[in-house]
Amino acid sequence: MVKISARRQEGAKVLIYSHDTFGLGHLRRSRAIANAIVDEWPNASVVIISGSPVIGNFEFGSGVDYIRIPGVTKLPNGDYRSLNLNTSLDMAVNLRQALILQAAKSFQPDIFIVDKEPSGFRGEVVPALEYLKSTDCRLVLGIRDVMDEPALLVPEWERKDAKEALVTYYDEVWVYGLKDVYQPLAALDLPKHVEKQIIYTGYLRREVPQTPSLTRYPRITKRPFILVTAGGGGDGDDMVDWVISAYETDPQIETPAVIVFGPFINRDMRRSFMERIARQSNLDAIAFDNKIERLMQKADAIVAMGGYNTFCEILSFDKRALIVPRTTPRLEQYIRAVEAERLGLVRMLSDYEAPRTPERMAEALRGLSSQPRPSEVVIPGLLDGLDRITERLRPSLSYDTFVAARQAAE
Repeated sequence: MVKISARRQEGAKVLIYSHDTFGLGHLRRSRAIANAIVDEWPNASVVIISGSPVIGNFEFGSGVDYIRIPGVTKLPNGDYRSLNLNTSLDMAVNLRQALILQAAKSFQPDIFIVDKEPSGFRGEVVPALEYLKSTDCRLVLGIRDVMDEPALLVPEWERKDAKEALVTYYDEVWVYGLKDVYQPLAALDLPKHVEKQIIYTGYLRREVPQTPSLTRYPRITKRPFILVTAGGGGDGDDMVDWVISAYETDPQIETPAVIVFGPFINRDMRRSFMERIARQSNLDAIAFDNKIERLMQKADAIVAMGGYNTFCEILSFDKRALIVPRTTPRLEQYIRAVEAERLGLVRMLSDYEAPRTPERMAEALRGLSSQPRPSEVVIPGLLDGLDRITERLRPSLSYDTFVAARQAAE
């Protein structure tokens, strides 16, 4: 008779590190993966380690919880500081590092999934990786489809010793995209054995939350409307301003728009935008919706900056979309938009190569209604990301696999 350990009777354990020094992207991606895991293995436990100040605003599946570590925030000049603590950045990072290591030791995960940064923010994950490497925990690095242009990514990874961490610690690398769309690590000249560990999962499909949103939607949403989302909102000012200016300039834009600012928008900027929006009958706005998927499903079309999560939602809900990518401080969104437009999944409007005029935006908004939907382009495996992830996890997390291994050992 095979005796199952108390640890395994409790179910598999997955620890996720969410690299969330700015915005919502990393947290929302980690949440999607965590919820997919407990959907597949109801007795599993998943803990997300995050510094996001808004993580408590989101709902998680049964079996998912989080550890909130002290936050850090990015300054306009690209530097960082502690978000809330009156301490130096170094002290805040030291505290975060200690908490991450303690979580690894206390939780004893079967899988540790690290989001985006192989060594974490300023190397804070390395002690936990060192410890878990000595256990039977499987170490996985998960990265989005596009990181940055090679000319910037290579020196950045060299400066952070990220390539060394990737080679030293990780058993697998999951790219949440398709190889035929973009290869984010191609310029790093990785060793052959590491290249073999890279798995392209496809994009992460999103679902509409089962419970209703508590956000009160504007009356505009009772008829066809365009949803304008700035994601976290910390860097969406230019896009929002551009959309508002189009409605101010061109009264011939028939479809109204609802703007979602995001939780990190500057308050003074939001106030200024609201004053302008109040003068336009075809515009309205809300500050934030933690179940924005419901609003996306209702919308006729979407205007967004083209961050990873929003792109996944555009594909999942099959929405006509106009991507207005940011081009500083990195070209991640621009590269994604260029490739998506090449495939016919979205249309892009950028001020990277042409001036940002209200007329250009107005023309693009009017063209949304006649634009093809993403589903009209057939790309095998495009939204298979979560299925592929659970497939990769099955050998480590499935109860039957564990029992078989124990029987073989005996």
